[in-house]
Amino acid sequence: MTMKKASKGRQMKAAARLYAVQALFQMEASGQTVDAVLREFEEYRFGATYEGEQMAEGDPVLFRRLVEAAVNWQARIDQMTDRALVEKWPIARIDPTLRALFRAAGAELIEGEAPPKVVISEFVDVAKAFFPEGREAKFVNAVLDHMAREARPEAF
Repeated sequence: MTMKKASKGRQMKAAARLYAVQALFQMEASGQTVDAVLREFEEYRFGATYEGEQMAEGDPVLFRRLVEAAVNWQARIDQMTDRALVEKWPIARIDPTLRALFRAAGAELIEGEAPPKVVISEFVDVAKAFFPEGREAKFVNAVLDHMAREARPEAF
């Protein structure tokens, strides 16, 4: 595998993680089913052109696995997130984008193949895409570190 192919694969995985957060946010905000959201993203967003801008191609296998796992494991992921948050800030009180991010990352920590530190780093980058000022990225890093140690303690 050439470096260029490896780089493209990493970019597709990064896009899949970003799209998973967007899909989970959309499901919560609109009440759409998981099947409807998966279909919409796979058919109309991956690689699409909007207002002259080319959207990234996402890894469809990773995207689907993250969204489905986040839905299937939502109660467990939300409990892990609650335990990682400050006592007075349950998951229901945090920003819905962050909630979607924690669910996607939690899904990858529970079912994924990537090492927890890679998952944390990748989702901190996703947080930076949504919150460029940086405060949230530090918060995401701390919460995901706690969640990773709970989900995959053998990796630490």
